[in-house]
Amino acid sequence: MLNQIKGLHHVTSMAADAQENNDFFTKLLGLRRVKKTVNFDAPDVYHLYYGDHVGTPGSVMTYFPFPHIAKGRRGTGEVSETAFAVPEGALDYWRERLTAAGVGGLQEDTRFGEKRLRFLGPDGDGFALVEVPDDSRAPFGDGPVPADRGVHGFRGVTMRLRDGEATAELLKFMGYQELARDGALIRMGIEGGNGADIVDLEVLPDAERAREGAGSVHHVAFAVADRAAQAEVRRALLDAGAHVTPVIDRDYFWAIYFRTPGGILFEIATNEPGFDRDEDVAHLGEALKLPDQHAHLRPQIEKSLTPITD
Repeated sequence: MLNQIKGLHHVTSMAADAQENNDFFTKLLGLRRVKKTVNFDAPDVYHLYYGDHVGTPGSVMTYFPFPHIAKGRRGTGEVSETAFAVPEGALDYWRERLTAAGVGGLQEDTRFGEKRLRFLGPDGDGFALVEVPDDSRAPFGDGPVPADRGVHGFRGVTMRLRDGEATAELLKFMGYQELARDGALIRMGIEGGNGADIVDLEVLPDAERAREGAGSVHHVAFAVADRAAQAEVRRALLDAGAHVTPVIDRDYFWAIYFRTPGGILFEIATNEPGFDRDEDVAHLGEALKLPDQHAHLRPQIEKSLTPITD
């Protein structure tokens, strides 16, 4: 069993409209945009990162906004819900705030003893706010949401699968342990994790497969401290038979990828070097940053991207 993984690093999804996506996460949910860059494989498309003040691993939601992309279809083989941690007693505030904004899919429930408020993003993305007492992580305090009600980071994700056992075994290999079961749900967690350390497996054997599109999670990334820890994880995954990519430089972290038995794309990302490698912390997410391989294309890229109004 691996011990290098401490929880989630980031979750990356797809959207249809960059401005709508930006406003939802910064103006409504109160996260900070910590990076405005481009999709390394499609540089005419933004890659937007939202998180806490510095983009701490375990707090960062990222998006590829593809104009005119078809809407995704919910189903198995995907991350169906991303859950954010908020302070105990904060859900009344959030219910009023999301209701006033006309957010769809509002539903309160309790899962494994935790009070939650579920809701939908602009593209039908599945989200939940979860009351987590004594979460020591600091929310972004300079946005429209008061710090004592703000998002601390991820609580975890829900993966919807036809068969959960193979994915549960993979997560155990990655350092997770089974914490509880309730009907179709299996809760996995990491002892002493980074706070963003819960994975719920929802097993629906007869559900149809998901179809990727706007509102779909593209991949979920797990955090390791540095490249040395990442190399250890990569060797162990290869030895276990996983098809793992070489290490890829993503400017703000180093990444490897592999596909799970349930069809979900996993990434292992380093906590280093962080989002302040090319911007001062005070100005994170303000300028359009391009990877070196696309720097010579800046005039064309800037012309192709629709400006985002903050």
